Amino acid sequence: MASGVKVHDCVKDLFQKMKVRTGDTCEEDRLRFVTFLIDEAKGEIVPDLKILQKDLCGVDDHFKHFKNQLDDKQCRYVLYDCHYETTETVKEDLVFLMWAADCAGVRQKMSYASSKVALSKCFDGVKVNKNINDSAEIERGSFTELLECATGKVIISLEGKPTGQGCSQQRVN
Repeated sequence: MASGVKVHDCVKDLFQKMKVRTGDTCEEDRLRFVTFLIDEAKGEIVPDLKILQKDLCGVDDHFKHFKNQLDDKQCRYVLYDCHYETTETVKEDLVFLMWAADCAGVRQKMSYASSKVALSKCFDGVKVNKNINDSAEIERGSFTELLECATGKVIISLEGKPTGQGCSQQRVN
């Protein structure tokens, strides 16, 4: 069932900024991840301006920084410009996540789940689209496995950090 929540136009603009990289855009000016929330008063999905990550200078581990922005009591949508390396090449892909933490309220989780389709339609070309409910699912190893399933490639580093035993295809069972 659709929630009736609309997507604000600025969300589409942010997606285009993340999707289309021009040659004159310096690394510091690139959006790496944006979280979105449902503004109940307006009935719209809008960017969470507290977590609009552009300037990541001085951040040693972008993935860890991104992961630490998620509140375990709040639902959010996340658009993440993920950088990783496979055995063949260095890649950048957009990842769309719905963070519906187990500790979030049932009403909030239902609202986010029923509004996700409207937002997904705005994010054409996103490689990975996943619901995450538990902080264990956003650990480096689990996230690496998620990317491996989506790409069909062995990932050897995530955000410049080796994945090591995180690669499901390299594990010995």
